[in-house]
Amino acid sequence: MKPSELLVIDDGSQDGSVVAIERILKGAPFPTELIKNQNKGLCATLNEALTKTRGDYFAYLGSDDIWLPQFLEQRLKILEKRPKAVLCYGHAFLIDEADRIIQSSESWTKADYRDGDARLMLSRGISPVSSTVVYRRNAVEKHYWNENASLEDYELYLQLAEDGDFAFDAQVLAAWRIHSYNTSRDPRWLLSEVLAAQTRVSATLKWDQARLRRIQMATRFRFAEDFARKGHRAAALSLLLKNWRAAPSLQRIGDIALRLALPQRFLTIRRRAVEKKIVRRYGVLQF
Repeated sequence: MKPSELLVIDDGSQDGSVVAIERILKGAPFPTELIKNQNKGLCATLNEALTKTRGDYFAYLGSDDIWLPQFLEQRLKILEKRPKAVLCYGHAFLIDEADRIIQSSESWTKADYRDGDARLMLSRGISPVSSTVVYRRNAVEKHYWNENASLEDYELYLQLAEDGDFAFDAQVLAAWRIHSYNTSRDPRWLLSEVLAAQTRVSATLKWDQARLRRIQMATRFRFAEDFARKGHRAAALSLLLKNWRAAPSLQRIGDIALRLALPQRFLTIRRRAVEKKIVRRYGVLQF
């Protein structure tokens, strides 16, 4: 699908991106615009992009994340068939700095991603990978991104889920690049930001304190799984012991307990073996 126009906003990058972008845009077969800002932040940048663009749908790519061929076409087809959906999302490949596919979001969200009402999914701190999402513009324009939030999308997802469905597309049509400096790799920071977002929207969405406590307990349990998977054993155990009542099943409790019982060396070897298997299966991302 050929775009009618392309807007690029550079928010104070220091790696030569602007020079490369200017060179590429010169050869674009459609109208383009490059806006140069100085570290306004991602949420402010997204709000600016929303106000400066037009059309029925809105999607964005951060850093050097990737849309695969047919991404926009397929997502828009679904949204056009689902007028009550506020967005469409799907799974993403995780790629390293050499473009090798090292994982897919299916491996940790297959049982959690939902088509339709996304409130239960979000109440556990689970949300779509941003590079997979296409929004319905008029839905986002009711809320915009909170420019004081560090975790840009989750708060918006909570609000949008009250307004309509999240249409799920099982196709993997996007990729999320994992860097050593990705803030999302820090589960402590991520948990703190998710809980803060839930607290902020609780008044707007008219959650009473009992509901907020249930939601945050379910979120903490979900993060116990993440902490255990990433080798933060003490934090995982603490979250598990305090929030086990929010587990969706006994099997999920057992999975965490097993990870905590197995030697870390064994888990590291197993994780590397899984990554190598995935790399052999998919190889380098072609785009």
